[in-house]
Amino acid sequence: MERIHRILIDKLKEHSRIGHEDMVAIQALSFTIRELGRNEDFIRQGDAPKVSALVVEGMVGRYHLLPNGRRQYLSFHMAGDMPDSQTLFLDRMDHAVCAISPAVVASIPHKQLTRMFELRPQVGFAIWRETLIDAAIFREAITNNSARDMAARMAHLFCELFYRADASRLTRGNVMALPIGLAQLGETLGMAIATVNRTLAELRAARTIEFRGGELEVLDWPRLVEIGQFDPSYLHLKKAPAFTPGE
Repeated sequence: MERIHRILIDKLKEHSRIGHEDMVAIQALSFTIRELGRNEDFIRQGDAPKVSALVVEGMVGRYHLLPNGRRQYLSFHMAGDMPDSQTLFLDRMDHAVCAISPAVVASIPHKQLTRMFELRPQVGFAIWRETLIDAAIFREAITNNSARDMAARMAHLFCELFYRADASRLTRGNVMALPIGLAQLGETLGMAIATVNRTLAELRAARTIEFRGGELEVLDWPRLVEIGQFDPSYLHLKKAPAFTPGE
């Protein structure tokens, strides 16, 4: 149990001030654990959840399910993220969330969270800030998919995911776990599979990344940032990641 609370505390401290009494309140939260298989939904469009999820292990993805059965992936979330914190403020989910890889999530009752907001407003502000950062990621994704060329689009997504993983201490040197399939990558970036393969080949030829076997290896961070036109300020982190790829 202590590990779950620590994951949440460390995540909130990436962008917010969390005091000792705030940490004590977070450590009093109860939760249930759920193990998920690859592609398993744990939130569906139209749901009215009574709990909020914290990613403990693995990666999950937020997506819209279209009438023809296709998906538009909106964002990806890793350990420490609360991908459905909006459920605290909305009656029903307008999107779904699924496990991208085998994952573990902890579900925290809304009643406990809202009560804690009353007792420890700073924690409430921190979780609200999580939803605002999500919104910033959505805005950047709209710009990415509508205003950047294919290579910049993919490079920007890789930059964002690596930067976030590094900030959460989830990288190994210049490598991160990224279990996104090529079809899912296409559904995220608005690309056909052929375009995904061609764009990956372009980034490899530029010696910026290697992406295979569920892992992303960053070979040349400054060049990847340049290609992706990546400015991490929209992520609103209090401090830069511990390791800057390429240095």
